[in-house]
Amino acid sequence: MPKNSKVTQREHSGEHVTESVADLLALEEPVDYKQSVLNVAGEAGSKQKVVEEELDAEDRPAWNSKLQYILAQIGFSVGLGNIWRFPYLCQKNGGGAYLVPYLVLLIIIGIPLFFLELAVGQRIRRGSIGVWHYVCPRLGGIGFSSCIVCLFVGLYYNVIIGWSIFYFFQSFQYPLPWSECPVIRNGTVAVVEPECEKSSATTYFWYREALDISDSISESGGLNWKMTLCLLVAWSIVGMAVVKGIQSSGKVMYFSSLFPYVVLACFLVRGLLLRGAVDGILHMFTPKLDKMLDPQVWREAATQVFFALGLGFGGVIAFSSYNKQDNNCHFDAALVSFINFFTSVLATLVVFAVLGFKANIMNEKCVVENAEKILGYLNTNVLSRDLIPPHVNFSHLTTKDYMEMYNVIMTVKEDHFPALGLDPCLLEDELDKGTGLAFIAFTEAMTHFPASPFWSVMFFLMLINLGLGSMIGTMAGITTPIIDTFKVPKEMFTVGCCVFAFFVGLLFVQRSGNYFVTMFDDYSATLPLTVIVILENIAVAWIYGTKKFMQELTEMLGFRPYRFYFYMWKFVSPLCMAVLTTASIIQLGVSPPGYSAWIKEEAAERYLYFPNWAMALLITLIVVATLPIPVVFILRHFHLLSDGSNTLSVSYKKGRMMKDISNLEENDETRFILSKVPSEAPSPMPTHRSYLGPGSSSPLENSGNPNGRYGSGYLLAGTPESEL
Repeated sequence: MPKNSKVTQREHSGEHVTESVADLLALEEPVDYKQSVLNVAGEAGSKQKVVEEELDAEDRPAWNSKLQYILAQIGFSVGLGNIWRFPYLCQKNGGGAYLVPYLVLLIIIGIPLFFLELAVGQRIRRGSIGVWHYVCPRLGGIGFSSCIVCLFVGLYYNVIIGWSIFYFFQSFQYPLPWSECPVIRNGTVAVVEPECEKSSATTYFWYREALDISDSISESGGLNWKMTLCLLVAWSIVGMAVVKGIQSSGKVMYFSSLFPYVVLACFLVRGLLLRGAVDGILHMFTPKLDKMLDPQVWREAATQVFFALGLGFGGVIAFSSYNKQDNNCHFDAALVSFINFFTSVLATLVVFAVLGFKANIMNEKCVVENAEKILGYLNTNVLSRDLIPPHVNFSHLTTKDYMEMYNVIMTVKEDHFPALGLDPCLLEDELDKGTGLAFIAFTEAMTHFPASPFWSVMFFLMLINLGLGSMIGTMAGITTPIIDTFKVPKEMFTVGCCVFAFFVGLLFVQRSGNYFVTMFDDYSATLPLTVIVILENIAVAWIYGTKKFMQELTEMLGFRPYRFYFYMWKFVSPLCMAVLTTASIIQLGVSPPGYSAWIKEEAAERYLYFPNWAMALLITLIVVATLPIPVVFILRHFHLLSDGSNTLSVSYKKGRMMKDISNLEENDETRFILSKVPSEAPSPMPTHRSYLGPGSSSPLENSGNPNGRYGSGYLLAGTPESEL
């Protein structure tokens, strides 16, 4: 390095310095170019090795260990949806029959595309914006769309963590506050809260005490201050976990990723010991084969695969970009996918074991209540005692005895039976009442546990950790590509994102906020996410080239991936996703978007369609999420936006040279690459060069004649950090 260079003067300060190329070359001294990182005269084989070694030494953060990285990917992919959404979909869509479309789509779409995202992130070592700009500049808008979808999901996902925080703190009391309906006292008269009496204690606590929900999305009702405070706590926790990037979030993952499995194991053991657990598990695995042919089931299974593995969000790419290039990402893809599926099945076993216990208790309660009705009818001579089988003992009435009595009465009193108001008290009906909300179904089941506050604390602490792991990945999908692309200060930008998201998230902690959560969760993120995943597949398989991508994977991994991936990426996955996207659009047209509103006077849910203004907001959100893709395509197609191929500068940090992106004069580029005098250059630089990979050569390397004072052109590394 020249002694009077600005870099030399500040070499020991550790500051990042950028000089113009003209200034650098004006001060240059003789250098042993054979030992230089930018070796231009050495052997081709040694060039690649030197550059790759230099890339490994770059200052990009890296995972402390392979375990930390795997836990981060597991923490991101295994989230709240595995605990209640997967069991809910399994129960709703045919029990064990739902596992068939889910497994098929996981194999032909989920695992191949998860492997694809891991590979491109690890190979190019950039966030989603840099990766897709690098693979296909005209489709560079994919990265921006991923960031927007991550923002949408993060906004409402952290609200769910806020709900979990509220229930977590409410669990430190006995009995649990949602175990009984509140009593209203008016002088000496005490009556049960009517809204609670019409529904149930857990339902009332959720809708009235926790959400204090309004009757429709059009009734804002103002902020719910309890949930606003919980949302602030949630964003504070997330901010502290991600403020230092993977240096801070990686350490958090050791607890947030492993603790949920400890809790699930405890719940599984406890659940299997409960009376009725086997009934719940058998109900889960009893397949309803007609559901397997329902297109709606396949569409929901595909959506669950996307959300379960985090496809299209950018978090998978961000995490893998901090790996070394020789990491076996093929093994990672298979391992994380298997653990994700295993967790979903494990959670479903736990949920249905506990709900089987709850269903038995509720069924027994139903039998007792209806037996009292029958005794009342017998005492008032509405029913004849001859209708009661002689072996039936009302003091010890079993479910079997009640069903026998119920069938006799229904047969004899066929004309007047509906007026009696008797319920069949079927166990299957109780099991079919759903697992859609952990805050209703599961919390009600836990009220019947011995030491119920302990189990409630553990359950909601597990939900908080599951949500935190997913939020760390979601935030990485936002911050990593922006920091990589625009070089903004990491800590300041991360804190700014959390503060901004908190204030925007106040939309979800109004009294009508739950309806906006439904809008974002069911509609605004799902369709853009599907479009993003399809375009990612097309960008690699059809534009970049599947054969070239497979060759680069072979060079990066040291072995050739299975041919299976070639056909999945090239044909099967994009075709299946196109069909599913079309089905989703048709479904939206046939069934207008809506939400389940809680009507206070009725103490029941009612399905309502979104009003016009809400539909306009929904369409706007979808357009905003997908708009960067066509905008970037048009701008780059008509050369209105530079793809970065004609920009170059050289930066130093502690005496080491690396490439940085900044705008330079064309003459400066020519002087640096070919000679000190622009006129000595025999040919101009190519206007754009696609990603060539580790074994490929550039036009300059293939030049047979030395140009300028450095001989042949510089070796191109296979990553953005060193490509000229």
